[in-house]
Amino acid sequence: MREPKKCIIVDDEPAAHYVLANYIKQNPQLELVFQGYNGIEAMDYLRENPVDLMFLDINMPEISGMELLKIIPTHPKTILTTAYSEYALESYDYGVIDYLLKPIYFPRFLKAIDRFFAAETAKVKTEEAIVNSVSVKVDGYFMDIELDQLLFAQSFGNYVKLHTIKRTYLASITTSEFEKCLPEKNFMRIHKSYIVALDKIETTDKDFVIIKNEKLPVGITYKRELSDRIKK
Repeated sequence: MREPKKCIIVDDEPAAHYVLANYIKQNPQLELVFQGYNGIEAMDYLRENPVDLMFLDINMPEISGMELLKIIPTHPKTILTTAYSEYALESYDYGVIDYLLKPIYFPRFLKAIDRFFAAETAKVKTEEAIVNSVSVKVDGYFMDIELDQLLFAQSFGNYVKLHTIKRTYLASITTSEFEKCLPEKNFMRIHKSYIVALDKIETTDKDFVIIKNEKLPVGITYKRELSDRIKK
C-alpha cells in the first residue's frame, strides 16, 4: 500500500475540525498531520512542511480561505469547506478540487476524496508519459538519455557518469541537477555519489546494492528509504 496522503484542516470552528478529523481517520489513504484555526497558522505550517491536501474553510477572521489561496503562490490541492455557496464559482479559479457545504456528510466527503485521488492519478500518468528521457550535454553536445536504459548515475566532480545498458557517458551536469530531472518513482539517491534505477537493482544488502556486477555503496541516511521502496 502506498504512503497515505498528508492532509491539513484549516478552519476556525472546532466542530468542523471534529467532523473532518473523524472522517479522515476512517480513510487509511489519508493522514491528518496538522490542524490550524486561522490562515496565519496555515501559512506558517505550509512554509516548512509538504502537504498533499488541504481542507480549507472560507469564512475565517483576519485572512479568509480565498485570501489564503491568493497569497500562497503554490498551495496543496484544496477542498473548500463552508456554510455558504456564493464562492463556489470563484474557487475553481484556484485549482480547488471540490467545494463542501456544511454540515458535511460522510458520503459527500468520500466523493470529494475520490475527486482528489482521480486528479492525483491523472497527474502521475501525465508525468510518466512525458518523462522518458533526459537531455544532457556530453562532449559539448546535447543528447537524450533514455531513462529505461539508465542503470545508475555516479558523481564525478562537476560532472556525472551515466552508466547505461550499452555504454557510459560523462555528462556536464551536477548530481543534484541531474536528480531533479528524474521521475522519483523510478530513481533514488542511495549515496551522496550515486543515484540508481530501482528496477535495475539485482541484489541488495544493508551496505550496498549490485547492478550489472557493479557494487554500489548505500549511505546510512538512505538505508531506511531504500528498504521501504524495495519492499514495495
